[in-house]
Parts: sequence; C-alpha cells; structure tokens
Amino acid sequence: MVFHDLLSTILAERDSSHRVLFAGDFHAPPPCSYQVNFPRLELVLEGEYINEMENHERKVTEFVAKPGDAIFIPPNSWNKPKWDTQCSVLSMLFGKRQLGLSLVSKRADDTEFFDVQKFSIQTRSGFAIDNILGALNSLAREQTKKPMDELLLQALLQYSISILEAPTEKSHSRVQDLYQGICIYIQENFHRTITRDSIAERFSVSPNHLSRLFRQQGHMTLADYITWVRIDRAKFMLKKYNFKLTEVSQRCGFNDVNYFCRVFKQRTGSTPTDYRSAA
Repeated sequence: MVFHDLLSTILAERDSSHRVLFAGDFHAPPPCSYQVNFPRLELVLEGEYINEMENHERKVTEFVAKPGDAIFIPPNSWNKPKWDTQCSVLSMLFGKRQLGLSLVSKRADDTEFFDVQKFSIQTRSGFAIDNILGALNSLAREQTKKPMDELLLQALLQYSISILEAPTEKSHSRVQDLYQGICIYIQENFHRTITRDSIAERFSVSPNHLSRLFRQQGHMTLADYITWVRIDRAKFMLKKYNFKLTEVSQRCGFNDVNYFCRVFKQRTGSTPTDYRSAA
C-alpha cells in the first residue's frame, strides 16, 4: 500500500534537522484557512509548503515547511496553505473513528493539483493513539516542545503504520469504510460548495448510490448530514469568534445569510444572535 510505504519511509528518514511545527487557535482564522474539530498532521515530502499560522508567541506569521518537516494542527486550530509553490504533502486526518490519508502534489504554475490520492481506515477507539494525540494537543500549548515533539510524532507515525498493517475490525465492511471516508471529506470541506454530484464524482460512485449509502449507514439524507456539519461548525464559531453573521454563514458554506439564519433556527430552536448571547 502506498500510504504504508510512505509513512515507513518518512519515519525511517527523520533526522535532527526536521522540524515539528504546531498550529494554534488564539487568533480568529483568516478566510480560506483550514479548521476542523479533529487533529490533523501534514508531512512535507517535496518542495516548499508555505503556511500562514500562529507561532509559539501567538503571532500570526508565515512558515516555509520543507521536506521532512511536519505540521501538527490540534482540533479547532487552523492553518492557511498558500499552494503557490511546487510541493508534495501527505495529510493525516484523525477523526473519531477514522484515519484519513491524503497525498496531494502541486506544481507552482498550475491552479489545480496534479496528483491526489486518498484512503481511509477505521481507527482503534480507546487505544494508545488517543493518548498520543492528546499529548500532542497539550504540547501545542506549551512553550518548550523539544524533544517531546519529535518523540510523540514518531510514536504517532509508528502507531498509524500498525493500524494500516493490522486493521482492528475485520468485519468492518467496505461500505462502512466508504461512508466514514465521505463523512471525513464533508467535515473537512463543509465551507466549500459541495453537492451530491461532486461528492459522488470524488468517490467514484453514482449519486443514487451515495444517497442510499447515507440513508442506510447514517440514517439521514446526505443533505441533512452536510447541514448538520455546517450548523455544528456555525455554533462553534458563534461561541468562539466575533464574526458578523454574514461571515459565519460564508465560512460555514451558506452563501445567503438569511437562509443560514432560517436553517439555524430550524435546527437549534434559536436564532444565531440569541445563541451567541446565551453562550
């Protein structure tokens, strides 16, 4: 498997010159930044991967990550990739029940990625990986990170390799894996324009099969799940940031603020303004 071999190579080739960078959440995330409610790890394989994010002094700055460097993004922290240089990056998304892996490559002069590979697998719940991620989340808030950052990163990579080598639930079906992978994709891209057709094309299934999948596995429609993810993120933003309602709606994938307010009231029983006031 390509991802198993990649992680094994990354782990074997790490040396003292490689850095572990940590993203933060003290500042409000700028537009077009990535922010989800589960931990992420980004590993630079080739080129220069430029990101805007917070430094250890809680100042927003620009980092140039080079081959061998890693960026750990705790839950609800953010980073903003520039994607205007040639680079290849392996992203790992640690969902509640799913490990998602994404390998993307970008040329400096191209507007689109020229190579994208994705894979997801069920993770062990209640095992050591939860504690490793928890330790990295805590370390992100501390001033002194070395040598713990590198030791924890290596432990996380090694444990992820073991998950790929020996999936825990043999009875877990490919249908469930597909469903969980699509859920992670929606949670990562809720702020974008995503439709049944675009998701079906992304995962190489028919739109009708996608609709059946969510009715059978999630006991809700695909549209309801997308709305649930967006409203859940809107609730978080209303509590944490002072964004105007127009900006909250746009950052959560709603193009019309009036429609956003109407859906929010339907789903939560209160208006966004009342919800923010009560938080």
